[in-house]
Amino acid sequence: MTKSDDAAASVSAAQMNCAQAVLIAFCEELGMEKPVALKIALPFGAGMGRTGGICGVVTGAYMVLGLRPYPELTPLEKKEKVYVLVSEFNRRFKVLHGSIECTALLGCNLGTPEGRAAAKAKGLITLACPAFVSDAVSILEGL
Repeated sequence: MTKSDDAAASVSAAQMNCAQAVLIAFCEELGMEKPVALKIALPFGAGMGRTGGICGVVTGAYMVLGLRPYPELTPLEKKEKVYVLVSEFNRRFKVLHGSIECTALLGCNLGTPEGRAAAKAKGLITLACPAFVSDAVSILEGL
């Protein structure tokens, strides 16, 4: 199983949110313990804590990009590099899915009880979200 397959399976089995699934996929590479990663990424699922904002896979990807070591760079150079990588991640994810916003991606707002009910009725968390997670991990592997 690939890293992106493992991450997608984690979210489809409802073991963790999208942000957690993306960050967990890179724990070994980042030298981070999984329980710490789970705590850090916990508030970012369902579009930033169930607000329907930026998708959890996107915020998880941003965490990975910020946590990756860039030992040859000064702190200012690292910040600039990460900002460029974030822009490129966004571009690639939007090419695949049209947006980085949870509500736009799912077609319902997880920030409302009605939106959550619609997502559950349509099975979006187990059908759509794993694909977003898999694609985010694949994009990160290519950056």
